[in-house]
Amino acid sequence: MEQFIRILAILLSSILVNNYVLSRFLGICPFLGVSKRVNTALGMGMAVTFVMALASLITWLVQHYILDPLGVGYMQTIAFILVIAALVQLVEMMLQKSSPALYQSLGVYLPLITTNCAVLGVAILNITEQYNLLETVVNGVGAALGFTLAIVLFAGIRERMALNTAPYKALDGFPIALISASLMSIAFMGFTGLAIG
Repeated sequence: MEQFIRILAILLSSILVNNYVLSRFLGICPFLGVSKRVNTALGMGMAVTFVMALASLITWLVQHYILDPLGVGYMQTIAFILVIAALVQLVEMMLQKSSPALYQSLGVYLPLITTNCAVLGVAILNITEQYNLLETVVNGVGAALGFTLAIVLFAGIRERMALNTAPYKALDGFPIALISASLMSIAFMGFTGLAIG
């Protein structure tokens, strides 16, 4: 029961309390770049979820079964980026074959998942927090779901804003989007007091 509560705490924490986009400010590039339409944002969220969950699992295994035994822990960042790049290539090939429209709409942001600091940040924080394999996967999935939640909510807000005009001409477009993102971040800070167990 105690392990279940810890897993639930890690999951809710990574989705809401320590949301990688709105609380830790990682993964801002795709958050701002792909959030103009909900469909595109959802597609990016699913791609990031796949990459982040698998990257968490594989990087944990690489760290504990290759880097640590060989005493080359200083190669962690390079090894993790190689794992993430391979996974992104896999996602890119799958999307190109299965959903060409989504592949086209994601554009340059799909290959940029390779350098998405949220994906690398989750992989490194899993090791830093000394999570076991199950906790690592749960944290990776939770962080990805938190990313998806944030980008889809923000895309919904931006779609609504596109139908209206800003109160001042200078705020039209990207400036009002940045203000909205900051207000979302403040709203997510309300989850900071959430505690389980």
